Amino acid sequence: MAPVHCQRLLFVACFAMLAGSIRAEVNLVGIGVLSGETSDLSGLTGKFSDGTPRNRLGGLGSALDYTGVGNRYIFASDRGPKDGAIDFPCRIHTMDITVSPESKTPVQLRLTSTTLLSNEKGKPFIGAFNAVDKSKPENSLRLDPEGIRAGRSGAFFVSDEYGPFLFEFDALGRLTKRFSLPAKFSLSHAGGKPEEELPPKNLKGRLPNRGMEGLAISPDGDKLIGILQSPLIQDGATNQEKQRVGHNIRILEVKRSTGKTREFVYPLASPENGISEILAINEREFLVLERDGKAGNEAKCKKVFHIDLGQATDVSAIGSLPAKQLPKGILSVSKVLFLDLLDKKFQLGGNNLPEKFEGLAFGPALSDGRHLLLISADNDFIATIPFSVFVFSFGKSDLPGLKSVQSSPD
Repeated sequence: MAPVHCQRLLFVACFAMLAGSIRAEVNLVGIGVLSGETSDLSGLTGKFSDGTPRNRLGGLGSALDYTGVGNRYIFASDRGPKDGAIDFPCRIHTMDITVSPESKTPVQLRLTSTTLLSNEKGKPFIGAFNAVDKSKPENSLRLDPEGIRAGRSGAFFVSDEYGPFLFEFDALGRLTKRFSLPAKFSLSHAGGKPEEELPPKNLKGRLPNRGMEGLAISPDGDKLIGILQSPLIQDGATNQEKQRVGHNIRILEVKRSTGKTREFVYPLASPENGISEILAINEREFLVLERDGKAGNEAKCKKVFHIDLGQATDVSAIGSLPAKQLPKGILSVSKVLFLDLLDKKFQLGGNNLPEKFEGLAFGPALSDGRHLLLISADNDFIATIPFSVFVFSFGKSDLPGLKSVQSSPD
């Protein structure tokens, strides 16, 4: 048997060879678009204090997933207009996305339903930052859905950026389960304003508005995998001037059947970037969407990376990570480029390039056997910015470990 270090070198070399073919085979099929003034199917009437209609179909690019049924997908709207300043009733949507590569309109979107979200007692979740129970944050009604994954019989899972929390809802949008997360992810002192949640008031937990941004579910349905948008406070997230300097983001795996957790490190290319989504390829491989906060010609990084947990160290027992260089013997996930949205061959760059590419989902295979990857963009409820879904295709050999996406997991 080869020495362990030789095995790892061979693994890295093979993974790097695979990455080259992956990037060469990804093609843009088309872009589905809905006007930023589109209404949802919530049945809500009237307007919010800023003038936004209460039934505005916005922010749903924050997360999407394929339901396993026909061409139907679920989407999560985030916390609403004005960055948490409004009592926006949280909601999810279902939409049919028809992909016909040879058509003049290769990607067509049709909204089919809107579901409002509530807690176990039927009280509505809202996106307002100040809707927090400071003494028992877990009882708060504030919710910022940033990740969504489909389960069976219409149930679904949501990652919340505020807590951060991981929730399970039934098909009617009522909360049925709260998953326990390690204490290191939670703030010591939750606040009703962002500045109340920053250091020195909190020395651990997530940064404001940079919590559990992405969510994946393993093909067997037994593991939820959440990823933060930025490093935790105790993991060197910011310097004394409160500038983001941290590179090491934690991935949290929660086993649904037992509640057991594991943690892994994802290394950012730059502390100016953040993570928007994670999507399971199989039990140990994932796609991760990493991007900067720039739109149009200012954008520098809008990339999807292929990662593997196989050789990564479980860092659950490590309370604090350095801002950049990991301690000796601690290995992050392996990471290679799968898709660069700024690649000139896609012709997506320019003034109209979205800032917030945020959702990732595989779709049903095309008739020729090629797979689909859908990427949604969050328009932040801005009427002049359309809601967009970018659809890419790739060959079977590009992600050979991809498990079937034809049916929802248990």
